[in-house]
Amino acid sequence: MTTPSTDRDQQVFHEYRTLLFSVAYRVLGTAADAEDAVQDAWIKWSAADRAQVADPKAYLTRIVSNLALERLRSTRHKRETYVGPWLPEPILTTADTADTAETVVGAESVSMAMLVVLETLSPLERAVFVLKEVFAFSHAEIAEAVERSEAAVRQAAHRAREHVRARRPRFTADRSRQREVTERFFAAATGGDVNALMELLSPDVTLWTDGGGKVRQALKPVVGAATVAAWFAAIGTVTYQGIEPADMKAELAWINGGPGVVFSGAGRVIATVTFDFDGEGRITAIHNVANPDKLRAVAGGAAHDIGISR
Repeated sequence: MTTPSTDRDQQVFHEYRTLLFSVAYRVLGTAADAEDAVQDAWIKWSAADRAQVADPKAYLTRIVSNLALERLRSTRHKRETYVGPWLPEPILTTADTADTAETVVGAESVSMAMLVVLETLSPLERAVFVLKEVFAFSHAEIAEAVERSEAAVRQAAHRAREHVRARRPRFTADRSRQREVTERFFAAATGGDVNALMELLSPDVTLWTDGGGKVRQALKPVVGAATVAAWFAAIGTVTYQGIEPADMKAELAWINGGPGVVFSGAGRVIATVTFDFDGEGRITAIHNVANPDKLRAVAGGAAHDIGISR
């Protein structure tokens, strides 16, 4: 039997659950680990003396940030010895196509391309960057959350910001243009139209594929419009993971804050494809996740709210 106090505690936690998952996913890059961090935060919240908690949101954010940091440190070696490129675990997201400043920042911060860049930061730098640049926490709030001095947090924030800026320049292709290009790519790829694909790709476009050693994928980046176009034009003509072309389905979906494609067959999701665009809307990078261990969140079908409101 639950008590009114327990009900209130559950209500408070549920109120901030989206925020907690949003922080944990950006820090960890995997939905499964983020969900585990949120669940562990609930356990700690349930066991805490909540009468001593003046600010539940700050308290819960501190808990989940530290849990995510611990998990990230424990997974670093596994990611460093991964077979082929390591890509984040994709998630379905709500289809908010508005070009408001908050929407753009939220979508960019959860994009596959940004999460790949965040992988190159130290765990502390990554957590500090997420809390400061995405959720606009103050240095003092972050220092309390990650249990570091404010001076250390300022230094980590500066290093992380400069690192990300150097590797992730901001472009201005609007979201309607991104969706239009994705739809054209989808039609060209499923129709095997190499020329139409070439028109959509930047000359130095790079394709990153993640099979994790579980399914056959390129172990190195595929570079160049002609090579990448040929790769995708072949989708409708070759057997993939034991699935004949006629039995394979592809559908547009909103993935990691932007338009993407989900491929399925034999009753399961077999791959996701997401895109990075330049200012003119040309595709500059493609991230193809086919490791079955990383497709469970997409297969589950639930769309995540990855908003950045606090």
